[in-house]
Amino acid sequence: MKFLKIIGLVLLVVFVGIQFIPANRNTSDYIPQSDFTEVFEVPENINTILQTSCYDCHSNNTNYPWYNKIQPFTWYLNDHIEKGKEELNFSEFGEYSSRRQSSKLRSISSQVEDGEMPLSSYTLVHWDAKLSAKEKEVFIAWMDSLAMEVR
Repeated sequence: MKFLKIIGLVLLVVFVGIQFIPANRNTSDYIPQSDFTEVFEVPENINTILQTSCYDCHSNNTNYPWYNKIQPFTWYLNDHIEKGKEELNFSEFGEYSSRRQSSKLRSISSQVEDGEMPLSSYTLVHWDAKLSAKEKEVFIAWMDSLAMEVR
């Protein structure tokens, strides 16, 4: 029993200790000219979907949840955001070549249609990010039409 108390105390000290390790935040007040919404004329309903379901992980400005200030959640979120931005960064979309833009737009449509995006782990906590069947349909149609224009 004493051994379990020592283990518990050590874990508590480690947990409290890691709270003091600073983490970078993916936030910016600046919207660059290369941002998707600056490059394209995005309808309001599509922009709402992008902001609610995509931009937290795929832009240079994340709207962090309350639990972001608790380690190790911060590390998990930052790793997830970095990987998301490596794959697609809406803040830098205008800097992509037209071929890459078209490819990304088709990929977005495909992943939303297949239910791969937004991630279920994201929508589990962010309920408003989950897309209805109608929202998916409208979003996919708009992305597909934009992909055809960009070519």
